[in-house]
Amino acid sequence: MPHSSHIRGIVISQLLAFAIFGGCAFASDDIYSDVEAFLPPLMDWAGKSESLIASADDPWITPSEKTGLVSTSSYDETFVWLKKLVNAAPELEMISIGKSLQGRDFWMVVASSDGDFSAQAMIDSGKPLLLAQAGIHSGEIDGKDAGLMLLRDMTVSDRRSELLENTNLLFVPIFNVDAHERISPFNRINQRGPVEMGWRTNARNQNFNRDYAKLDTPGVRAIVQVINEWKPDLYLDLHVTDGADYQYDITFGGNGSGGWSPAIGKWIDETYQPAVASALDEAGHIPGPLILAVNNMDLQDGFYVWNGDPRYSNGYGDARHLATILVENHSLKPYCQRVLGTYILLAESMEMLAREYQSLRMATSADRGRRPESVVLGFVPGDSKMGTDIFRGIASERYEGEVSGGPVARWKGEADDRLVKQVPINQPVSEVKMPAAYLIPPEWADVARRVEMHGIEVEVLSEPLSAEVETYRLPQAKIAAPSGWTPNPFEGRVRIAPGVPEIRKNKLTFPAGSFRISTDHDLAELLVLLLEPQAADSFFQWGFSLEIFTRTEYAEPYVMEPLAQKMLAGDAELKAAFEAKLAADPDFAASPQQRLMWFYEKTPFYDQQYLGYPVARVPDS
Repeated sequence: MPHSSHIRGIVISQLLAFAIFGGCAFASDDIYSDVEAFLPPLMDWAGKSESLIASADDPWITPSEKTGLVSTSSYDETFVWLKKLVNAAPELEMISIGKSLQGRDFWMVVASSDGDFSAQAMIDSGKPLLLAQAGIHSGEIDGKDAGLMLLRDMTVSDRRSELLENTNLLFVPIFNVDAHERISPFNRINQRGPVEMGWRTNARNQNFNRDYAKLDTPGVRAIVQVINEWKPDLYLDLHVTDGADYQYDITFGGNGSGGWSPAIGKWIDETYQPAVASALDEAGHIPGPLILAVNNMDLQDGFYVWNGDPRYSNGYGDARHLATILVENHSLKPYCQRVLGTYILLAESMEMLAREYQSLRMATSADRGRRPESVVLGFVPGDSKMGTDIFRGIASERYEGEVSGGPVARWKGEADDRLVKQVPINQPVSEVKMPAAYLIPPEWADVARRVEMHGIEVEVLSEPLSAEVETYRLPQAKIAAPSGWTPNPFEGRVRIAPGVPEIRKNKLTFPAGSFRISTDHDLAELLVLLLEPQAADSFFQWGFSLEIFTRTEYAEPYVMEPLAQKMLAGDAELKAAFEAKLAADPDFAASPQQRLMWFYEKTPFYDQQYLGYPVARVPDS
């Protein structure tokens, strides 16, 4: 029976009746019956990994195992159990890496057979270090319950103690802790379990997995500080999918070899994925690649081979040359099946990291040693192609919805193995030449401090500096909105579309207190992606420079009309340009204000800093 503390205001007898299929239980009660009727048919599953579930009389059975891996424990229940485990296991230590907006600790478990649990000890040990986090979206909490089982089995149960002989582990059981406690059986309509689950966003409705570049949330600031200080070799971010149906119960991958870390991408594709997929297959699971349906409906039009931007964990890891795996369990599979698959993935990640950490470190060193002349600022979908591997899909058909009036997918619950079109997101949007450094005036210190949070050294100038620099003016910049949408805030910020920048070359003097940030380091590409306005996750596009859109000085018609006449009389080229503008732009010709503004912008009275991006580039000589 599930823990009564999970059932908040719901009668237990109405909440849960267990149906057992090969050892896994799933909910089939009155509350879920209506929703279950609308979900795709469930294919039977049984796997060797079911033997991992502790027996009912095991003193170290986890809270979720007590329910047949149907329910999940609360924040307090989780850490009461974990503290008991840590007290009994000399291989474990639990530390707080920060506090949430509502005052909860972000707990991280450090697992090492060496008995020294400091960051420096991890680095000095020579062992590879795995960082794994669960619940960045706390409705997707499979990783927490899998991790608790594995921590037990590596220590007090002595079932997998060999894993700690050659690999150290950092495990964050609940990353988005406040969202975890916004618990309800109604949080995810398209997911089979757990019975109650947390929410996607934190207490201020911020999505942690959109925050890796801008660092607005205390949670992501905490995990980035862990990355800076503990220097893990491999980073796992454990999720659950939305969207299409297919046979795979666990999908995972990195950004690929076409991103910002080509050597690491190749290692993930050719070394990590085959080893982990083999272990999952052996345990009875069906591993597959990351899948994002092109039409967000079914796979008839193929799926994207994703190359994430730095706002996401996998894109961020790629940009800073940290091997990062995005794991997406399939939401339509039972919770038990998903948890067990995650256990196998975590255990095999530790095992293969012990075997392959030299090859990973070589790949990481190669990417961190790169000093590319130019940096790609982002990727869009390229040409589609038919995949070469058989895709293990589920048969579907489309019908016209009477309510929506549009096409809707209907899944048949039957295997459909075939080749499927793939659309790689690998076409560069734009790229810029790598500068020698960036210069930021002191009034924009908040941008410099955010850069520093990423582990990038920021020099504060003790005296004025005159330098030949490149600056951008952004005359086309405007509030961004998807096509056909009204511009609205996103993640608590106003997004900006930069347009095509105008490049200016000047000799400028930056006062004492300004910031100089060199690109001569491992994180140069990340720095470029944070500071170049055309990069999708730059501080500019996240709205850190909204003040540049405000004009504060103007000119009245009684001044501009005679001045414009004098300007025309003395400049034949200007006169020709004005007449051409009148002929080509009817709106301009019909607007006295626009006509006079056209002249005002060409005078020395016009604000030369209006729409000027405040960060300067020092060219690489």
